[in-house]
Amino acid sequence: MLELYENDLKTFQGHSSKGNQLKWKKGDIWYKADYTGYEGLSEYVIANLLALSDLNKDEYVLYDTKQIKYKHTTFNCATSYDFLPEGNQLITLSRLYKTKLNRSFTEDIWRISDMTDRLDFLVEQVIRMTNLSDFGIYLNKMLTVDALFLNEDRHLHNIAVLMKPDNSFGYCPLFDHGAGLLADTTMDYTLGINIFELIGEVKAKTVCQSFDEALEASERLFGQNIHFHFTKGDVSTILDKDTIYANNVKSRVKDVLFEQMRRYQYLFYNRD
Repeated sequence: MLELYENDLKTFQGHSSKGNQLKWKKGDIWYKADYTGYEGLSEYVIANLLALSDLNKDEYVLYDTKQIKYKHTTFNCATSYDFLPEGNQLITLSRLYKTKLNRSFTEDIWRISDMTDRLDFLVEQVIRMTNLSDFGIYLNKMLTVDALFLNEDRHLHNIAVLMKPDNSFGYCPLFDHGAGLLADTTMDYTLGINIFELIGEVKAKTVCQSFDEALEASERLFGQNIHFHFTKGDVSTILDKDTIYANNVKSRVKDVLFEQMRRYQYLFYNRD
């Protein structure tokens, strides 16, 4: 088992409404500890299913699972390579807007009564600040992924762009899926409760509380820009490769994914 130390520990404040996971970096690898449930498994499964989509490899971060020891405690973790190019900075939309306009992006978005107008405003402002003309397409991909995998924590602190050394901007690969797949078993989605009941309780955060409404609006504005080709067999294979998480947890993740595949079957090229 890998042991990590205090000099490997990295902390970030205020980036998640679900609390701040312990994070370490050793060499080029990041380790994120589970905080409210099975975040590491969620990161791993979703990333490996994104590999079975029409996303390019540079459009998402690939995760694995690992147990680590820190001080006297063993943690389940999601691990990933550092995707940040040398000299680049990761800047959240919330921070970028605050820096440019000295205003709260979230507050300005939610002053707009119509949800589609909120989405349009979000995209227009990001394009204005970054010159990333295809940001609407990028956001549609993100909202599609979040709807399919029930990522409830995609607020403006969890959407980011890359700022390059010349102060131009680039797209950030999709990452941070730990709040997906009902991973929060401590507070909101206790193990043993019917998943169909729990799925109905999950709320989105980007421009409204409904994943479906946000996704439909983004498709109207920017089209469908991502499809998947994984099957139930692929889901089972990916879960079986993990050696850390308990079978009852993996069984629940499988049930959640099968239901989401049924609900969003129009996003799939083929299914078994």
